[in-house]
Amino acid sequence: MIAAVDHVQLAAPPGSEPELRAFYTGVLGMAELPKPPVLAARGGCWFGAGTAVLHLGIEEDFRPARKAHPGLRVSDIHGFAKQLEARGAPVVWDYDLPGHMRFYCQDPVGNRLEFLEPIAMAPPES
Repeated sequence: MIAAVDHVQLAAPPGSEPELRAFYTGVLGMAELPKPPVLAARGGCWFGAGTAVLHLGIEEDFRPARKAHPGLRVSDIHGFAKQLEARGAPVVWDYDLPGHMRFYCQDPVGNRLEFLEPIAMAPPES
């Protein structure tokens, strides 16, 4: 029986770890998580915030996914979007998911990231 999502893995090109660290810690405010030594030898980096954990693994023939992405729940989505834009990460709002505010941005290597926050829905009128 599945109990929870442990982490999401995204790919990145060789040598991109400094850019990834700057973005995931400096722009998104996540903490870098230590990798076990045997896995650290492969390159890449891990990040976490709250219960969200992202692994960025090195892929020699890297191409960012155009559609696949993690959905990261945030609080104060408008404030978070302003923070990202102030730090140089453009956001693209999407209003098509009922009951949520959400936007997308890309990490420095082109991985798509979705940020969303549930909103209170007005009850239907009787």
